[in-house]
Amino acid sequence: MNAKEIQFLSMRSMKIDKSELMFDNKFLKSLIIPLLVETLLSVTIGLMDTIMVSGVGEHAVSGVSLIDSISALFIFLFSAFATGGAVVASQYLGKGEPENARYSAKQLMYLSISFSVLVSVLLFIFRRQVLNLVYGSIEENVMDAALVYFEPILISFPFLAVLNSANALFRSMGKSRITMIVSIIMNVINVSGNYILINIVGLGTLGAGIASLASRMVACFYMVYKVTRTSEVIHIEEPLKFDLSIPMINRVLKVALPSGIENSMFHIGKILISSTVASFGTASIAANAVFNSVSTMSNIPGSAIGMASVTVIGQCCGAGKTDQAEYYGRKLMALTYMMMGVTCTLIFIAARPLAEMYNLSETAEALAIYSTRLNMIQTVLVWPLAFTLPNYLRAAGDARFTMFVSVASMWVFRVMLSIVLGKMLGIGFIGVCWGMFIDWYCRAIFFVIRFLKGKWKTKRVV
Repeated sequence: MNAKEIQFLSMRSMKIDKSELMFDNKFLKSLIIPLLVETLLSVTIGLMDTIMVSGVGEHAVSGVSLIDSISALFIFLFSAFATGGAVVASQYLGKGEPENARYSAKQLMYLSISFSVLVSVLLFIFRRQVLNLVYGSIEENVMDAALVYFEPILISFPFLAVLNSANALFRSMGKSRITMIVSIIMNVINVSGNYILINIVGLGTLGAGIASLASRMVACFYMVYKVTRTSEVIHIEEPLKFDLSIPMINRVLKVALPSGIENSMFHIGKILISSTVASFGTASIAANAVFNSVSTMSNIPGSAIGMASVTVIGQCCGAGKTDQAEYYGRKLMALTYMMMGVTCTLIFIAARPLAEMYNLSETAEALAIYSTRLNMIQTVLVWPLAFTLPNYLRAAGDARFTMFVSVASMWVFRVMLSIVLGKMLGIGFIGVCWGMFIDWYCRAIFFVIRFLKGKWKTKRVV
């Protein structure tokens, strides 16, 4: 870790009157702990789908993995709208304008519903063509498993988009306990549904998809009920009355569009990388599925604290207290490193028994174990600076900078190096992993410099 990164993690250089701080440790604890649980449960949904279809065969694991790669692109687009709405709502709350926060919430719902329905319909119509375009020639049994799983997942998109937006609004109020409860509900439905539909009814990958659809529908209906209650500071006023505001939508899009472009380019790149991995054979596809599912667990603290930072830093910036935003940014980053040190160490040790849960071939299992352990080493070194830190910048309204850095780094390093190292130099799946790690280091350098220079403090959203 270089001198600038050490300075970033140090709290001693900050001169803040702690009696004037907007948030105390009790508030941060009440915000972050439910988000940790929620993020863990969110990861578990995808993990359980992959694990529970493993009994059907390696082709089912591979098919679910391929669909998850495509789905992630659109799920993160929905999350971009949610993030934009949460940043606007948080800054209005920090500014002392809850009525505008409520108005922005309604516009966020318009965006989420219209975009997700359009995506769901188009992808459903052209689902086979999309898979052929993205993955080209793959084994027929893998394609069949992927198509069957894809259909209920596409139907679930509008429910998931509304759910993400409602969750983001509650987080902007600091009420992450509610979003944790809905994640618990989703997991109970998903796991029990998987067990019944896969193991008892025998629906295979279709059962996994239906269980995910059911969990997202129930969670969506619950959060719509919660977000329309007038007792909440931020709620959807008169939900059945159409009240479109272009200026307010533009404020949401000021954060959402750069984040959406960033996330879409990032995941298009990941899909191309998945296509590259698919060319290495079924063993590499299956190892990549384990790598993605298991390794994501190590990022849970960073992802949760990144979500919490939208509330904390967004409200600080809305109140014009950018020095406090910087103080909390450093504090949250130090906490991220401590917590991810624990998760990475545990997963590194448990890589073998975790891989054995997937019922893979000997070749795929060995590749999954090695790649997962390699990933844990790199994750604990640089992942927080590459992925948690940009959330601070977005919360302040500096979303364009994170977009340019992320898109450029993704395509120049991760995509190109994956092809060069994986295919041209013949390193295979491990070469793809190294392209990803180099991308992380590039992002981290730019984001740390941006945070330390403080230009993000001059950005305005509301």
